[in-house]
Amino acid sequence: MTERHSDDAAGRRVVLALGSGGARGYAHIGVIEELEARGYEVVALSGCSMGALVAGIYAAGELSAYRDWVCRLDYFDVLRLVDVTWSPMGAMKASKVMSKLEELVGDRLIEDLSIPVTTVATDLTRQREVWFQSGSLLQAIRASIAVPGVITPVYRGAQVLVDGGLLNPLPVMPAVGVSADFLMAVNATAHTSRPVTLESLLPPKEAAEEQAREKERDRSGAVDFAGWMEGVRGATRRLFDGFGGGDGDDDAEQGKLERGRHAWGRLDMMLASFDIAQGAIAKYKLAGYPPDVLVEIPKTVCGAYEFHRAEALICLGRHLAREALDRRERELNVGLTSER
Repeated sequence: MTERHSDDAAGRRVVLALGSGGARGYAHIGVIEELEARGYEVVALSGCSMGALVAGIYAAGELSAYRDWVCRLDYFDVLRLVDVTWSPMGAMKASKVMSKLEELVGDRLIEDLSIPVTTVATDLTRQREVWFQSGSLLQAIRASIAVPGVITPVYRGAQVLVDGGLLNPLPVMPAVGVSADFLMAVNATAHTSRPVTLESLLPPKEAAEEQAREKERDRSGAVDFAGWMEGVRGATRRLFDGFGGGDGDDDAEQGKLERGRHAWGRLDMMLASFDIAQGAIAKYKLAGYPPDVLVEIPKTVCGAYEFHRAEALICLGRHLAREALDRRERELNVGLTSER
């Protein structure tokens, strides 16, 4: 898999493969934090969709600032980031999010980053993966996060570029042959035999804190329900018009509400279907290229668009990385003991 450093007994050099998964990709931040806390050195990264975003921001040295920003976002902040477009190629432009990323990283080129990064997108025209290993970092991230039908594609020459998760939601392959002590992959679309909640996976203290935050969100939502509904209507009107539905015979205001509900349901269904497909593809990718350490984030811990839950998801990533690295270190210690 990875090329080993025999002279590095501690095995501190790691290459990271970060998968897609929408908001669950916040867990990648926690994984990186745990690696750094233990003294590991990330020497290369590959990423898809949210994994591409986190990988690029980290390699640019701006992960801490990005973390601070996303942890301050509440539900309404996230809703205000939704910029609806009338393009038939997607419901959102994602320009507000990209403007924030541009504030953080500027116009950096991938080849100028301190850590090598590969981001993965999908070319709809030629129906194949596209690896970004040079050129504009922001363009590479924007192409990789363009969920088909939800975020508009990136056009580059004859290429129509969308989310890399369509073909490769966990890009382990770019890490093959990288000089490191081990490869660690983070699968944020992991399948479980039964639904698993975010709170059930967190340590008790963090679970209690997330439950308190959820109660506070509910109270906030009750106070500003009218504003919330207006935001949902605006964000979903494009989806409704694009996908059709409704007979138009109802009272105008009631009709708007019903169309909003139906469109929001369609968005849920679209993202859930995309999650299922990505989970299945990731499973096959892992079977073909098994990493040395695997962290799995169950896809049931939150919806793909619940970007207001950053703090808990980062904590979950760190907790699961801690468990995975503890297992690896125990196995290494047993191996060293048996050799003596």
